[in-house]
Amino acid sequence: MVFPAFFADAPAIRLRDPLAGFLGSAEDGVMTYRYADAVRLCGHSCPVVAGAWLMALAGLEWLYGDDLPERGGIEVHMRDGVGQGTTGVVASVATLLTGAAAEGGFHGIGAGHLFARRGLLRFEAPIDGVMALRRRDNGAGVVVDIDTGRVPHDPAMAELMPRAVAGRAEPAELARFAALFQDRVRRMLAAADDPKLVHLYDWPAA
Repeated sequence: MVFPAFFADAPAIRLRDPLAGFLGSAEDGVMTYRYADAVRLCGHSCPVVAGAWLMALAGLEWLYGDDLPERGGIEVHMRDGVGQGTTGVVASVATLLTGAAAEGGFHGIGAGHLFARRGLLRFEAPIDGVMALRRRDNGAGVVVDIDTGRVPHDPAMAELMPRAVAGRAEPAELARFAALFQDRVRRMLAAADDPKLVHLYDWPAA
């Protein structure tokens, strides 16, 4: 498996999953997730996947600061319906990092449903951002939005993309298309700290 080299430079996140610790999957439940994990999950790398990665990381940093985020201890609220646009893709990346799942998620261990994650991912939330995260322990919340136009495609894509999508591109054009497509992803990930790319807003408890 050969990924673009810049995947290794993308911001990663270290977190703790109490379920992983309980079952002995990882020492103390501590794990590190990298952008390549999101690519493996989604099967591709694109601005949507990169944007979801950056939004989730920024939201968790807002909520936890220098502490390790607790996977399974976070609710994820998506603004749009699960079948609308790229909402499902963004939600899957959020689930990867937070553990929050919809009705098909882990129901927990034993009668008390220990470590349950089912029902922590919700759609059609009344928020003014792509997603919102809320800690289950203290109720702190954050709304997260993104402006992907902050990192635009290379101008050459205006001609290359229609030809590639329509199946009319030559092999050299397809290679150029793929390189430019991933270059935009690279530039997005490199701009992780740009406040004009990812927007964060306090989300007070109701």
